[in-house]
Amino acid sequence: MGKARRDNKNKIFKFAVIALLVVFLLVGAFAGLKIWEEYAGKYGKLDSETQYFEHDGKKYTLKTDGIETLLVMGLDKYEGDVSADSYNNDQQADFLMLIVFDNKTKSYSTIHINRDSMVNVNVLGVAGQKVDTVTKQIALAHTHGNGKDVSCRNTADAVSNLLCGIKVDHYISLKMDSVAVFNDFVGGVEVEVLDDFKGVDETLVKGQKVNLTGEQAVHYVRTRKGLEDSSNSTRMQRQRQYLNALHDKSVQLMKDDESFIVTTVSQMSDYLVSDRSVTQLQEIAQKLSKYTFVEINDIEGENKMGEKFIEFYPNEKSVKDIVVELFYKQAE
Repeated sequence: MGKARRDNKNKIFKFAVIALLVVFLLVGAFAGLKIWEEYAGKYGKLDSETQYFEHDGKKYTLKTDGIETLLVMGLDKYEGDVSADSYNNDQQADFLMLIVFDNKTKSYSTIHINRDSMVNVNVLGVAGQKVDTVTKQIALAHTHGNGKDVSCRNTADAVSNLLCGIKVDHYISLKMDSVAVFNDFVGGVEVEVLDDFKGVDETLVKGQKVNLTGEQAVHYVRTRKGLEDSSNSTRMQRQRQYLNALHDKSVQLMKDDESFIVTTVSQMSDYLVSDRSVTQLQEIAQKLSKYTFVEINDIEGENKMGEKFIEFYPNEKSVKDIVVELFYKQAE
């Protein structure tokens, strides 16, 4: 029974894994709702009738053809940590990256989103319906819902709120287990340690080059509590550094061993959730492998200490600059 279930999941998620791997390989609080609404008003809203968006004194129109988005989420839980009760869900999205495809130019860019970004998040009822809206860290959007598709969609809606209403078309989420699994598949990833992990992982010494093994890799891309700088901004720097090194190592392995992806698929399928069918995921994977990668965009902002946790306040101009660049064209 268990083997049959695993084989079935392998088939369903085969292309999801490939798409997600290519994504990783190629990418190199407000005090209350009133404050949020005032702040969000500065971002600007899309006029549904005119499709106009004003920024820096200029008027833009939404690109209505050829743009497609995929949200990649890295969850902070391991497979065995997830409760069988779908409504007892505390999985947070620690890693958030929006892939923006331009099907006309056959290119794509990414937006690396700080998990501490303070945004409007929907509170969901047991049936997945919206019952309220609160302002909180965007990572917490995934804790509302069933921990699977409903939670992923709720996170996608929160990303849309952050990006001035831009629609998130598709999503893929991945549990923390996969970091160690994939890291060990490539034989470890070498990095020069950027932070002092003393008291957290004594094998990670700042300034030294280390070939990360499975659990070391998890510590490196996930840890922030206990470090001198516990903000998510520094962790995002480590994540980008790690992904770049992972890219170089993995590309070479794929060239040397044709079975590399197949082996990875069989081990990682249990950790994924996606809204796409096998055929649709195959199409996404083909785009990621054939389209030209343009750049990674980071939203600028300010870290502040909240009541209990660090909160990241996105810079309105930075958000609008990125949104206009990727989703709009200047009105004629």
